Amino acid sequence: MNAILHKDFLFCVSDNEARSTLLDLRSGLEKGVTAPYLGPGLVALTAGEVSVPASPEAVAAALNIKAPAPSRIRTNMWSVAQYIEQRRHRNTLKAWMAEIFAAAPKPSALHRWLATLPLPLIVDSWYDGAMRAALKESDRQDFISIQGITRAGEVRDIWTRVYRADDAACDDAVTAQARTVLYEPHGGARPAGNFLVADSDYVEVLTEIDIQTPIPDSVKERRATLGFFFLGCRFHDQMLRTYARQILKRSKGPHYAVMDAASLSRNERRFLAENGITLIDMPLDDAVAILAQESMGAAAATEQPVRIS
Repeated sequence: MNAILHKDFLFCVSDNEARSTLLDLRSGLEKGVTAPYLGPGLVALTAGEVSVPASPEAVAAALNIKAPAPSRIRTNMWSVAQYIEQRRHRNTLKAWMAEIFAAAPKPSALHRWLATLPLPLIVDSWYDGAMRAALKESDRQDFISIQGITRAGEVRDIWTRVYRADDAACDDAVTAQARTVLYEPHGGARPAGNFLVADSDYVEVLTEIDIQTPIPDSVKERRATLGFFFLGCRFHDQMLRTYARQILKRSKGPHYAVMDAASLSRNERRFLAENGITLIDMPLDDAVAILAQESMGAAAATEQPVRIS
């Protein structure tokens, strides 16, 4: 069925219409006209194997074990990280984040399927690196990853670093050769432990993001022909909404998100409605099963990969 949620005019599909929409999105992913935007919720799909935090709140809890923060900020990852940076130094925060995300990434069936597709752009908004691991496991050499970096200690006008499939850092110019750009806006545990996590990491980014300076040119170019499909994401924090809004900017659309309609906060409903994102009201694991299991044998044949050097 279709529904409009509240006065925010959020378009929502559920039941048979949700399944039909997912099948259309599966086709869009296979054709390379839809870009997946992946969030921490996908970590929980590896049932019984979860070894890294699956939400910002879980990261905050892990950091609190190492250095208890004041109760008023204890559940806010960005504030807890800032508290640690101010009292224990940035290097301590980086080391602890590396420990928290030290476990080898565990790509899900969805990650592995996406890795077989000729997607122009994939956005992975979590630190664990499961999507990158899936691309590497597929023996693809035709992708590059672009990670957001903290500007702490930087004297250059730099916002991101670029890595080839072999983990070697490279110049921005190589992105033109890549079939797939994996954009990790908040950084990643691998290959170099780049973490945007403390409030201070985002001060300059949020100052500039409205004029798109921190967004890589390759992302701006590729999104112009794409719609975004949010999987495993929540938007209950202003930081998450700001980043997603700016990455969506000037993209072609349409946009979709798999989320539980009953659990949406007022701010999440408003964010989805204002950005024209259709809500697919379905449990994430059910949606992933439809996408990955039905798609494994139906993925379109791809050309021979081009090695990026």
